[in-house]
Amino acid sequence: MLVVSMICVGVAWASILSMPYAILAGALPAARMGVYMGVFNFFIVIPEITQALTFGPLIRGVFGADNPRAPLYVVLIGGVFMLLAALLVARVEDVHADVPGAAVLRADEHEPFVPQQSAQPVPSTGLVDGE
Repeated sequence: MLVVSMICVGVAWASILSMPYAILAGALPAARMGVYMGVFNFFIVIPEITQALTFGPLIRGVFGADNPRAPLYVVLIGGVFMLLAALLVARVEDVHADVPGAAVLRADEHEPFVPQQSAQPVPSTGLVDGE
């Protein structure tokens, strides 16, 4: 039973790690996907590092150093933020790649992507421009 439960945890963990990127990939222009995925990764990694360095003292300061229920409060706060994230992910528009021009982000309207005329590899995809 332990092996089966760990397999289920592994499947859940794989989907937890991959789904945000899969959702985001459908809403990004292909030519800038590498840049936007990198910036998105910053928004995952920087809070993790900040949390690891500051939450111990912060929890003891807010909930009391000897409070045995402090971990429960932190889990409840995490659940509230998870529900907030679930509501916000509904705002992400899933754009299909087969619809030309539909994957332009609002920021790209002010700074349009102009591909170079030479056949250079696109850094984010490895594809060659113009093909």
